[in-house]
Amino acid sequence: MDATALTSPARLWSAREVLVRQCPVPAAAGVYGWHFKETPHPDLAPGRLLYVGIAPRHMSNRTSTQNLRKRVRYHYRGNAAGSTLRLTLGCLLGLELRRVGSGNRLTFGESGETSLSQWMADHAQVCWLEHDEPWTLESELIAQHDLPLNLDQNRHNGFHDRLKEVRAKARQRARALPISV
Repeated sequence: MDATALTSPARLWSAREVLVRQCPVPAAAGVYGWHFKETPHPDLAPGRLLYVGIAPRHMSNRTSTQNLRKRVRYHYRGNAAGSTLRLTLGCLLGLELRRVGSGNRLTFGESGETSLSQWMADHAQVCWLEHDEPWTLESELIAQHDLPLNLDQNRHNGFHDRLKEVRAKARQRARALPISV
């Protein structure tokens, strides 16, 4: 499969363009790719594909209701508990991860999530490629490209151990703090 629609896209989409009623992102299965005008870490190069995600996930025991539109919009305005991309970006940006609700969910709290959404609106751009079995394409992309913000299936990446450590330390700090209201 030709992945240039993700690695060298003809067009990238901003939060402002995606978070509108007439959203251009299709409500279909596929792979989405994130590019950043400014990166969340000095060792990452801006202006290139740094992360890929899929919708829906491959699930043998149930049917997923996710699609490209829902996932992309959630990454732009959701929270770290439901978006590994937001969790990664927030941790790399040094936002304080906190336990919320019952204490089992981890987010950056209301103000941190708002700051992260603004950072993404300013710096993150997305593209996508419709694909009936996105999990197969995701595996190929991770194996063949330098995608430092992906952890799953990506132990070979030079940034993997550093990112894993940053996220683990953020979780450890969050678990030592009281549950945020």
